[in-house]
Amino acid sequence: MSVVAITGGSAGIGRACAQLFAERGYDVGLIARGADGLAGAVADVERAGARAVAVPVDVSDADALEKAAQSIEDELGPIDVWVNNAMATVYGPFLDISPEEYKRVTEVTYLGFVNGTRAALHRMTPRDRGVVVQVGSSLAYRGIPLQSAYCGAKHAIQGFTDSVRCELLHDRSAVRLVEVQMPAVNTPQFRIQRSKLRRETQPVPPIYQPELAAEAIWHAAHHRRRQVWVGFPTVYTILGDRLAGPLMDAFLGRTGYESQQLDDQRPDRPDNLYEPVPGDHGAHGSFDDKAETHSRQIQLTLSRPATLLAERLDTTATALGHALARLTQRKQPRPTPSPSPSPEDTPVPG
Repeated sequence: MSVVAITGGSAGIGRACAQLFAERGYDVGLIARGADGLAGAVADVERAGARAVAVPVDVSDADALEKAAQSIEDELGPIDVWVNNAMATVYGPFLDISPEEYKRVTEVTYLGFVNGTRAALHRMTPRDRGVVVQVGSSLAYRGIPLQSAYCGAKHAIQGFTDSVRCELLHDRSAVRLVEVQMPAVNTPQFRIQRSKLRRETQPVPPIYQPELAAEAIWHAAHHRRRQVWVGFPTVYTILGDRLAGPLMDAFLGRTGYESQQLDDQRPDRPDNLYEPVPGDHGAHGSFDDKAETHSRQIQLTLSRPATLLAERLDTTATALGHALARLTQRKQPRPTPSPSPSPEDTPVPG
């Protein structure tokens, strides 16, 4: 049986992924901080007829994450798919977020992906097989107000993933890295993450259910795709920023505050920035009445014709990249060898 490891597997997208992979024949390694959520995720996996191993770990701790990966392989077998999904954020204007809070978001949301990728590749590259899925965001391309720490981390993940992907291609490794860029998703983060705002936070509409996100992650793990964009908002956010960055700056400067907040005042409650909030928070957030359960864009993106086209484009682009590298190397002048030093020019030790 195949094995998937999921960071942030106790809630939200990670929780939906755990259930989907289990239903489709995978044993599941679950990595998260909260014991209650991990127990709930284990129950979901076992109800689907698969085995589960839960390891309570903070992904910002590289050594602990290495040990967690080893524990999963000792119990379930070699990890075939690793899903980096864990995240933390603080909502609020940049100057309201302390240096310590900013550091914490970066350690979890960016370095957690670095640590997870390292743990996965330590095991996958010697076997020359496996897939690492980076759960990204349209905000990796387009920063928005009130989420500077999170947007910065997602931008960093994109650059990091590009670099490591190039290294794997240089080594002719069969291990793949793929990014899945997400839209606004109805997860529990909006009621358990830290906020500096007086009003309740919400995803920027339109909002999608986490099961759609999990379907895209499954697809990315099983098809040769460099990236998968989820939902039309992700498509027009990324393309729009490429074509009209200043326009997007002005538009979001006017609309970005209100679109992320509700009229309700935010109650004083615990958050999960440094410690998990007790309880099993499940996959869904508080926006079931607003969240989409279907997306024509996702249906098209994951369709067989679109998948075959994307895979062929990826294969063709890779081949062209190799050809360009060979051509460039041939055009570079060979360095002139240095003359061998004569015996009298050779320094004498001491």
